[in-house]
Amino acid sequence: MTRYVVKRVLLAILTLLIISAITFFAMNAIPGGPFDAEKAPSPEVKAVLEARYNLDKPVPEQYVIYLNNILHGDWGVSLKTGRDISTTLTSRFGISATLGLEAAAVAIVLGLVLGSIAALNRNKWPDRVIIFFTTFFTGVPSFVLATLLLLIFCVELQWFPVWSAASPNYFLPVVSLSLYPMAYITRLTKTSMLDSLSQDYVRTARAKGVPQVKVIFKHALRNALIPVVTYVGPMIAGIITGSMVVESIFTIGGLGTQFVNSINNSDYPLVMATTIFLGTLMVAANLITDLVYKVIDPRINLE
Repeated sequence: MTRYVVKRVLLAILTLLIISAITFFAMNAIPGGPFDAEKAPSPEVKAVLEARYNLDKPVPEQYVIYLNNILHGDWGVSLKTGRDISTTLTSRFGISATLGLEAAAVAIVLGLVLGSIAALNRNKWPDRVIIFFTTFFTGVPSFVLATLLLLIFCVELQWFPVWSAASPNYFLPVVSLSLYPMAYITRLTKTSMLDSLSQDYVRTARAKGVPQVKVIFKHALRNALIPVVTYVGPMIAGIITGSMVVESIFTIGGLGTQFVNSINNSDYPLVMATTIFLGTLMVAANLITDLVYKVIDPRINLE
């Protein structure tokens, strides 16, 4: 296990280096710069600013300097606001993490419950109703659903206030982000449960008189979780990191909104820091998913 974890950590570091290099060089290849706004500074002031932030050096040298600063714990400052980037990431990530984790919890719980109900009532009306709605939700993008929910419940019916920092209301954003993964987990759970229920060990347990609840939760559902876990790990990181459109629709000042703004402003240090941060989350989620496999099924060999 230790050898596997060390191998995966080394691979994760290599992956993050590749991601950072691609992002850095692609970002510098885009025409324009952080100081080429409508109210651009004079050429003299611009030259001073570029020298201060090492933007006057060749791009490869800039990248080496940036990596050296990261290794020393220096994430730099925003070229637009002058704020420390680590402080910005921490404050914005708290909002995105709250939204993402709540949406992931709703998706996982409802997905497992509805998938199990559909499998235990195969070809009956509960199964047909669940499959109809899950098929519908998998076909509706989260940003379309978010726009409809905002229009209906905030503007027309006025049942919920529009999100604000003073009175944050995560209900509608959580619904928008959770319905698609909930529908996908439901379908995964149903398929896996049907496969588990047809296995010999389940039939043997029933023949021995094991209670139905124990058969479902200890034997069938536990073994059906592996395909679900495969999806859930990256899904959680994806919801946290990929909610930028939903955050923009509900005007939530999370990490996704900050990432979009930093790209529009050509704020190179903030773009790089956010990319590396989000990439680290995704890589960590994949590693944790593999380790959870071992917990669910000890027969799995990770070496």
